[in-house]
Amino acid sequence: QVQLVESGGGLVQPGGSLRLSCAASGIAFSLADMGWYRQGPGKQREFVAKVTFGGYRDYGESVKGRFTISRDDGKNTVYLEMNSLKPEDTAVYYCNAALGRSATWGQGTHVTVSS
Repeated sequence: QVQLVESGGGLVQPGGSLRLSCAASGIAFSLADMGWYRQGPGKQREFVAKVTFGGYRDYGESVKGRFTISRDDGKNTVYLEMNSLKPEDTAVYYCNAALGRSATWGQGTHVTVSS
């Protein structure tokens, strides 16, 4: 059974930084494409960033230049470093693991950007 557990969310002031983590179990992590998505209040879930098993990275337009995704295959963990945070980054952030035809979601971690 694949499990994804996100952590690192919280309250941060505009301009601040946070680092999210997603620890995976029950999956061949090094073969999985890992991603982050978010859903803000009253909004649809949107793509934030992904890193493929081969190391290719892609970002949503609204976070390019501010967020960095990375992975540690030895720890079965994917990270999202978020800098220059804005109030519009407030959302529940979800980790996603895609392997073959399977996709698994974590339970989400809340990020609130407010002064």
